[in-house]
Amino acid sequence: MLRSIAAAYRDAFSGLSRPVWLLSVATLINRSGTMVLPFLALFLTEKRGFTITQAGQALALYGLGAVVASYVGGRLCDRFDPRRVMKWSLTLTGASFLALGHIHGRLAISSMIVVLSFVGETFRPANMAALTMASDAGERARSFALMRLAVNIGMTLGPTVGGFLALRDYGWLFVADGATCLFAAGLLHLVFPGSVLRDAPRITRAATEVPIRSPWRDRPLLVILGLMFLLNTVTFQIVGTFPLTLRDLYGFSEARIGLALAVNTLIIVLFEMVLVHRLAGRNPLKVSGAGAFLFCAGLALLPLGSSFGFVVFTVMVWTVGEMLTFPIVSSAVAERAPEESRGATMGLLNLSFASAFVAAPLVGTWIYQNLGPRTLWYGCGAVGLVVWSGFQAVAVRIGRSKRGLGE
Repeated sequence: MLRSIAAAYRDAFSGLSRPVWLLSVATLINRSGTMVLPFLALFLTEKRGFTITQAGQALALYGLGAVVASYVGGRLCDRFDPRRVMKWSLTLTGASFLALGHIHGRLAISSMIVVLSFVGETFRPANMAALTMASDAGERARSFALMRLAVNIGMTLGPTVGGFLALRDYGWLFVADGATCLFAAGLLHLVFPGSVLRDAPRITRAATEVPIRSPWRDRPLLVILGLMFLLNTVTFQIVGTFPLTLRDLYGFSEARIGLALAVNTLIIVLFEMVLVHRLAGRNPLKVSGAGAFLFCAGLALLPLGSSFGFVVFTVMVWTVGEMLTFPIVSSAVAERAPEESRGATMGLLNLSFASAFVAAPLVGTWIYQNLGPRTLWYGCGAVGLVVWSGFQAVAVRIGRSKRGLGE
């Protein structure tokens, strides 16, 4: 029994390239300092005098900067080595976190949040483009799963430690987040000192004599991204109304909220790589659709309980949905990306996240304040049904197209 479990984990992790592992280690360091965003709504309402609605607006500004960063970052990655973009993003993000912790006043804070989101979210399309270039097509889903593993190990440490630091002084959150960004940038500079991507040379229009295909003309891809936008309006409630709900309905402290979030990342660390490896032969869109439904359903359970144990149960449910959706969708989008515009395509994927970060806090905090948290979380369950149906429809359409080409 133990040997078979060990063999499953060995198979799941073996065969990935050295650049994939190095990129994942740098991401692990960076994400281990993720302490500000999970507690930003609480920080703004408790320490800076924001109302819940104003805190939601500030989070939406973060999403607005991320929307711009998704486009700009994707274009930069088609022009420069994505790893170079990552280095600059991490360096500027570290400095921005340190500055944000010392700023007072709603206008100044809001402006700094926009700057932070732009420089910080440029990292995401660069990270996905670099990972895509560093991995073979057959290993891409596992490469994205390894990156998510690094993210979630960091997210296990970050919010947990951050919850205890917040009880002492919120200022330490900004110091820790900024320092880990700068440390990760330094590591990337040491292990990838060059500015040219040697292992994946760029393909130009002149070299291929084929017009560059725009990802905007790929209709199934655009539908997938639209569904991910809907799903992420639910996902980003976790950094906005989710901690507010745990405080208001359950009476949790910041430390207990951090522990609840750590359950999510701990499960992903232990099981996601094996799960993705085992599902390698399944239709990725159908699996993602089922995962999206499970993710939203887990959050819809939140108003039904009152104990820490019940919250842990709901986190376990939506975590399984998360594992079935996000690494597999990322891999599916990467597979559809034309090689000559890979950065722009992965930028569009990040755009579906970033634009949801604009809408999610505005919609979520408005519903929370005006209609109540129960309405919000039941509505998230309804979104899950819509996204599940959409993924099933796209999977059927793509399957028909492939059969038509085969005939």
